[in-house]
Amino acid sequence: MAAVGFPIRAVTRWILCLGVWLAAAAPAETVQAQGQDSRSPPEARVIVVGEGSVSTLPDYARIRSGVTNTAKTAKEAIDANSKLMAAVTTALLDAGIVQKDIQTAEFSIQPVYTSATPSSEPKLSGYRVSNQVGVTIRQISKVGEVLDRLVTAGATDAGNVEFLLFDPSKVLDQAREAAVADARRKAELYAHASGFSLGRVAFITENTEFVPPVASGRLKSTAMAAVPIQPGEDALHARIVVGFDIAQ
Repeated sequence: MAAVGFPIRAVTRWILCLGVWLAAAAPAETVQAQGQDSRSPPEARVIVVGEGSVSTLPDYARIRSGVTNTAKTAKEAIDANSKLMAAVTTALLDAGIVQKDIQTAEFSIQPVYTSATPSSEPKLSGYRVSNQVGVTIRQISKVGEVLDRLVTAGATDAGNVEFLLFDPSKVLDQAREAAVADARRKAELYAHASGFSLGRVAFITENTEFVPPVASGRLKSTAMAAVPIQPGEDALHARIVVGFDIAQ
């Protein structure tokens, strides 16, 4: 019986292909196993928002006032405006406002045109000049008196009355402490309801804001009774996000 022969080259080629296939398959399984081992369960945490608010009386006020007028020429408008602004500045100084607390906030000169009609284009009719100053009033009780003096002196604009604090940091720190206490109270409530204990604080992020009350308006340059101004209280708010670990 004749022996059945098998080409040596074919056997060699088959063995080499099998070796390559095994070598390629092994690393894939190893990588997959390593990936499974590297996975870890997510950290267990309670994340809450804490808020704190503290009210306090303001220390000082800031107002904005000035004169806006128009005239046929720019020079006439500027001259008239300068004369009125000199009277406004004198009124502020007479009210006890020191020069360093009076600061020019805006000065502008703008052309004024007549309205266009179907038969004519807009025409230059004059110029508008506006000079505005920001005034710091360190005695809040004098805000009404200062506004009275401004109007009497010829101010055409007055408004944006702001009541502020010279140093809000101390009051804001109290709001921060209240926010931390609020966050812990909420986290402990959730922990008690869920049957676990709180661990250490993992992180705290802050979003603090302070919005002063503002009274705005526009005063006509006519005599008027004493302006009733009520500063009220300023509220400082602290808002934080706190993450607590869960005790193991």
